[in-house]
Amino acid sequence: MKRFLILFLFTFQGLLAQVQFEARVSKNTLGLNERLRIDFIMNVDGDNFEQPNFDGFKIVAGPSQQISQSWVNGRSSFQKIYSYILQPDRKGNVTIRQAAIEFNGQIYKTSPIKIVVTNAVAQERDPNERPQGQGSETLNLVAEISKTNPYLNEPITVVYKLYFNNIGVTGFKELAKPKYNDFWNQNIDIKQLSIEEGSFQGQRCYFVILKKTILYPQKSGKLTIEPLSLDIGVQLPTNRRDMFGQMIITDDNKVVSAGAKTINVRPLPETGKPEGFSGAVGKFNFVVTPSKTSVKSGEGLDLIVSANGTGNMKLFTLPKPVVPNALEMYDPVHDEKVTTSLTGMSGRISDKYTIVPQYKGKYIIKPMQFSYFDLSTGSYKTITSQEIAIDVLDGPMQAEANSTANAAKNVISKTDQFKYIKSRTTLVSVEKDDFYGSDLYYALLFAPFIILPIIIIAKKKKEAIDGDVAGNRIKMNNKLAKKYLSEAKKQLNNKEAFYIALEKAMHNFLKAKLHIETSEMSKDNIRELLLSRNANPESVKSFIDLTENCEFARYAPASSASIQQDFDKAVLIISELEKQIV
Repeated sequence: MKRFLILFLFTFQGLLAQVQFEARVSKNTLGLNERLRIDFIMNVDGDNFEQPNFDGFKIVAGPSQQISQSWVNGRSSFQKIYSYILQPDRKGNVTIRQAAIEFNGQIYKTSPIKIVVTNAVAQERDPNERPQGQGSETLNLVAEISKTNPYLNEPITVVYKLYFNNIGVTGFKELAKPKYNDFWNQNIDIKQLSIEEGSFQGQRCYFVILKKTILYPQKSGKLTIEPLSLDIGVQLPTNRRDMFGQMIITDDNKVVSAGAKTINVRPLPETGKPEGFSGAVGKFNFVVTPSKTSVKSGEGLDLIVSANGTGNMKLFTLPKPVVPNALEMYDPVHDEKVTTSLTGMSGRISDKYTIVPQYKGKYIIKPMQFSYFDLSTGSYKTITSQEIAIDVLDGPMQAEANSTANAAKNVISKTDQFKYIKSRTTLVSVEKDDFYGSDLYYALLFAPFIILPIIIIAKKKKEAIDGDVAGNRIKMNNKLAKKYLSEAKKQLNNKEAFYIALEKAMHNFLKAKLHIETSEMSKDNIRELLLSRNANPESVKSFIDLTENCEFARYAPASSASIQQDFDKAVLIISELEKQIV
């Protein structure tokens, strides 16, 4: 009897046991290059476990399942755990949604968890890890800065290198683009990625240059370059071998980051700064050249103000000439012939002024001064142009023209004496024509008989056009495709700009058709939304493949033919999806 009572009590205790189902994460804040562990823990043997969508993360490993059961001092405990290893694929605030299980006919859900994903962080090396070198795997992304304490507007370069050893690289995707706040910047084109041999931290390895950028700081003080982060597909050797003795290679993904860099920008010295200094930094020549010095009255000449050399050519203004009042000067035409390389900008900029003399005489254009900061000497230098004399050969003298104008103001000509009196009169008849029987009367009388047939014909034509559903849909598809891809079409001759515009066009298409934001544009979410809108799976796959290819194609070599093929493919895919989406 006692035995049955104990069994009844244990059974009753089990029925009253509270179901617990919760989600736990290893950290709530992590860098873009770090990984996160999440465990879904339950104290009952729940069925039909339903994992959350994990939007904003990539599943690196999992789910792995653990079950433990114990009996201590007459009390039993049970625990089941589903574990995942996640890798974030974007920065910002990301929410891991609810997971669900079923137990005794009821549904239990976990609470959502908010995760903050920051820029990639520097990861410390494990002291117990074997040293990098022969027999170990090396994969590092490095941002090499040419100078960390430049002057304001002094050029510096950033070269991003990927070092690797004993590891195969199959491709890469940008997770976070570097941001150059308070810098003027321009990327230097890399025509073809090439593998070179070098060293990293004293160990021989290989590297490839992924990106080159020239920067001109526009603000003094400490400026931060936000890091470049990449998701790299790799092939790693294992300790296992196949039946032929060959080492087995596994495919994996690793996230690497160049890390944030701090640039301490020095302001230009105030001591010795010339008046009228416009911010030119580098080494320049300054020339003011007239197209001719002898002209006739009313005949124009060109005055070209130019500076050439090396420095921040696009970031300063040239001085403006001061001419006598007798010379009419028009607004300048600015021209730039500047090339940008890793050494900085070089070339020539100029302002061309058109000057038209009004009176006869000799006129002097005063010398002009151009100042710049010379980086080689750390001091300001000023160049003064020569005085320019303009000889106007004919036309009225300025004094005569002024006296003639003043005399004309005081003399009233004979033709103006009676100007206020009208010389012609228009007479109007007192008798007016009756409206009945007039041309306007008959026009209004017969107008309905002419307008009504026109309205009926136009209405029938509109109904015929509206009834052509297939034709209207095709027209709308082509119109949308042209709308979203017009910018990409303009950049067909510029590879990087083309693929940036193409990717943006495809994202804008999704925003317009699916009413989603950029933060919701994960691959799985796009596929799910398109398929739920009756899109063809092949069209969805082609759309996603082309979107992913845009990022890689910006850095990979591409011919004009392949760029045109990608553009045509994008037009076709957008047209097909527009027909299919309901």
